[in-house]
Amino acid sequence: MTLLHIGGYYWLDWHLHPEVVLPLVLLEVIYLYSVTEARGLISDAGRVRRGQVVTFSLGVLALYAAAGTPIHDISEQYLLSVHMVQHLLFTLVAAPLLLAGTPPWLWQAILRGPGVMPVARLLTNPLVAFGVFNAVLVLTHLQPVVDLALREHAFHLVVHVVLVASAIMMWWPVLSNVPELPRLSDPLQMAYLFLQSLLPAVLASFITFADGVVYGFYGEAPRIWGLSAIDDQQIAGGVMKLSGSLILWSFIAVAFFRWYEREVVESQPPHWPEVEAELDRMGLSHKQ
Repeated sequence: MTLLHIGGYYWLDWHLHPEVVLPLVLLEVIYLYSVTEARGLISDAGRVRRGQVVTFSLGVLALYAAAGTPIHDISEQYLLSVHMVQHLLFTLVAAPLLLAGTPPWLWQAILRGPGVMPVARLLTNPLVAFGVFNAVLVLTHLQPVVDLALREHAFHLVVHVVLVASAIMMWWPVLSNVPELPRLSDPLQMAYLFLQSLLPAVLASFITFADGVVYGFYGEAPRIWGLSAIDDQQIAGGVMKLSGSLILWSFIAVAFFRWYEREVVESQPPHWPEVEAELDRMGLSHKQ
């Protein structure tokens, strides 16, 4: 459906994108089948909370918003700033939602596959996950890679898949609910996420304060919304730095208050009813 026509270009066409819709529908169907029908086939399967199903489905919806709506078409044809919004949805919205929405017993069933656990231990190691994600982040923002991805649709799709996969790796040490591959402690989560917030800020600064157009494709793209190529580039840097930092620092704040609350509780002396209950359990109560 064409919503607006400017200067001979349809920049808000809602294309079907079957290469996006079909895999996402399949992903949602497999998930729903796994947590309903297949759950009975797994001996140690636990309960599935409605919130987990909603969270995972929101992750799939975020993937669709980034890759199957006009966000994709505008980012692929016109604006670097919308391209940054798209990558933000992939890495900092969809990835943590998909990870948090998957029940631990489902991860454990997958990890029991032959040779899966050693690979998973390596990929979810915080240093490896951090290094892989940031290497992917840098590579996918290099000028030749960006221009190639925008000119070759198949390569662009591969870039998106790699981004999401590396983002799930990056989020694992923060959101893991699998005892075999545990998350970091709250203080280490804060340090990990703080470091993670630095590299995107450096990339964003490079893009924002560059003297000229960084990506030739967007310099040649038709202009829309009255934005020059430089204006668009500066907005893109702001989206990358401010929005990314806001999300990461929100998780840092949650980890801090969770850690602080636990420290306060542990520092409090036990209440006398709790002491009496423990004595009763041990058979040492003075009431006997």
